[in-house]
Amino acid sequence: MKLSCFWIFLYLHTENVQVDAILTICSLIGGSAGILLAILLFDRKAVKDNMMSRVFIACVFVIEVIILLMVKGHHADHITLAFWEFFAKYKILLIYLAVINFIAFAAYAVDKVNAAEHRSRIRIVTLLGLAFVGGSVGSLLAMYLLRHKTRKNYFTVGVPLIMVMQVVVIFYAMNAGW
Repeated sequence: MKLSCFWIFLYLHTENVQVDAILTICSLIGGSAGILLAILLFDRKAVKDNMMSRVFIACVFVIEVIILLMVKGHHADHITLAFWEFFAKYKILLIYLAVINFIAFAAYAVDKVNAAEHRSRIRIVTLLGLAFVGGSVGSLLAMYLLRHKTRKNYFTVGVPLIMVMQVVVIFYAMNAGW
């Protein structure tokens, strides 16, 4: 925790590029929980400059939790890749994903129209949040079909990273042995 607070202090008082690289390395070697906690406690304001590192750290945290659960033995005896069988069994999850992806697509479309008409925009945190809670496919489709947010790395890299994280979560849920 003290190390994470130190990194957040550095992040607030040095060039973002240097600290983003350090935060990325620390989160990859297992420090994502502490960094995420420090961000929540000391640096809650989300701005464009820190958005990519926040998306990365959140995704790495979720993946690290799943890896920890797998290592601790919280999984089925056999590994399966039967996604369709899983979604057939949990239809409510499939309905949720369809709805949240539609909402994400619509949010990106509204933001695109608002941008063209110089009206109030949807916050970046909201758009990425919709992707994070299951709307990554709708977000990615909207980005490239509507040509919106395709120049921002926290979208062009962040949304596919969120999608990879969601595939890992679904894979774990399929093989959790519940």
